Amino acid sequence: MPKSAEKCKEIRDDMRNRILHESMLYFARNGFAGTKISDLARHIGIGQGTIYVYFDSKEDLFKEIHRMINGEKDIARVKVLAKLPINAKQKIHMMSKEIMRQLEENESFAGIIALNTQMVLEEAAGNTADTAYQLELYRYTAEIIEQGQREGSVVEGTPMKLADYYWGVVYLYSLKKLFTTRYEMISAEDLERTVLK
Repeated sequence: MPKSAEKCKEIRDDMRNRILHESMLYFARNGFAGTKISDLARHIGIGQGTIYVYFDSKEDLFKEIHRMINGEKDIARVKVLAKLPINAKQKIHMMSKEIMRQLEENESFAGIIALNTQMVLEEAAGNTADTAYQLELYRYTAEIIEQGQREGSVVEGTPMKLADYYWGVVYLYSLKKLFTTRYEMISAEDLERTVLK
């Protein structure tokens, strides 16, 4: 019996989502330049042509992953947190707990953090990739840090540099999650020490 149109669409959507998810993790591990479609297809366990059914090129696939990442809920969470009428120390505690929970439970979150940090580094090296995700996370984190400095709970320093330091530690542990099988994960309290007095 032939498959229904709905079942065919479901199968196509599942394959496209699988390619996006696996590709995001592969790009996070290998970078854009270090990724070949043939190696990526082998990693996913599909034929190289299957990727081209869904995406015109490696660049097209990467752009779609980037668009997907920039649509993540993480920015919205930090933005809402920055606007809450509570003290900055509580905000940093809530953010740190959520980040560590995501890192422990969600390999995709580690991939998102690693991939976006790589994009920032590639942009600094001359690439013009849009890094809205990373920049917005930093901006809202810097707002919370600046509030904490006014309240006296956050160390002195440039808020954006401190945000960079905070997310740099998250990046380090994202890489550990992606590349190693045995590592000691820091706690939310350890992460908070990067900015709190």
